[in-house]
Amino acid sequence: MQELDQAYALMQAGDAQAGLRFYRLLADATLFLLLEREAEGERVDPKVFDLEEGPVLLAYSSEERLAAMGDGPLAYAALPGRLIAHQMLGQGLSLGLNFGSGAASEVLLPPEALRWLCEMLEATPVEVDAVPAQFFAPKGLPDALSDALSFTLGGAAGLARAALLAGVRYRDGRLGHMLAVIDAQPGAEDALARALGEALVFSGLEAGELDVTFLASSEAVVAELSRVAVVFEVPDLAVEAPLQRAAPGMDGKPPVLR
Repeated sequence: MQELDQAYALMQAGDAQAGLRFYRLLADATLFLLLEREAEGERVDPKVFDLEEGPVLLAYSSEERLAAMGDGPLAYAALPGRLIAHQMLGQGLSLGLNFGSGAASEVLLPPEALRWLCEMLEATPVEVDAVPAQFFAPKGLPDALSDALSFTLGGAAGLARAALLAGVRYRDGRLGHMLAVIDAQPGAEDALARALGEALVFSGLEAGELDVTFLASSEAVVAELSRVAVVFEVPDLAVEAPLQRAAPGMDGKPPVLR
């Protein structure tokens, strides 16, 4: 079973945290969207199925699951789940995930679920000024937050060196938790802040309970943080062989669903 299958099965069993995890995985997964015909340039034409529930697009969490839909080659676009959800907004379309594949995550996601997912993804970090007075080992944070941070930072290869999570008391007396991103690449701060904001949202933790800051490893405060913090490693950027033929949506230019 894929992680997506496991999270969906737990969500069906009534696990609210697993539900958040399912939608987080769905947003970040590469889904294989069934098309009417081969893509032309940056525009793709999804195949629309008129079901009793209304018009539905079909997407699969692997090429093997997509192949279960037919005996021959099928036209598809490999796209991030978040992009598919955003492109479907306001069109009254549902998304059939893994239909006909026998996967545990075979489900029909109605327009309301896709709209909710997009709203969750639009969470914007708020910039504040605060001066730390003391750091201590983090306490009382749910495992879901550690899982979400590991997932997010694991996908930020090459954008930073590591991240340190610690409890903090500010000079104004406020208590909280701080995640310090170490040696972020210049220009990557906004993208990292948004991604970490999403991790917070999908962890189920209340907004405002985690502050994110960016520090250079040469700063003296990093040594103080390291003594009490939980460390999250960020992978090095792997060198990949160039693709011979990029599938729609995989070349950095988001296609437009029509």
